[in-house]
Amino acid sequence: MQSEEMSVGKQGRIVIPASLRKQLAIKPGSRLRAWVEDGRLVMETSDRLWDLVHDACRKVPEDVDLAQALIDERREAAMEENK
Repeated sequence: MQSEEMSVGKQGRIVIPASLRKQLAIKPGSRLRAWVEDGRLVMETSDRLWDLVHDACRKVPEDVDLAQALIDERREAAMEENK
C-alpha cells in the first residue's frame, strides 16, 4: 500500500498527490465523496461508489421487487409507530 503525506491548506483544502491520482484515475473534474469512518477520513470516487451499488443490486434475485419490499418495510414501520 502506497502512503503519501498531505497537508491541509488555510481554506481546508487538501491536494491529492499525483501518484495517488494516477492510481485511481482521478482527473480534474472527478467527483469524490468523503466521510468519517472509525475516526478516519475516507474518500471514494463517485464512480466507484456507483459500481459498488450496482454490484450489490446484481446480487438480488430477479424475482425480488426491491421497490415493493421498501414500500412494505416502510408501511410496517409506520404501523408500528402508530401503535
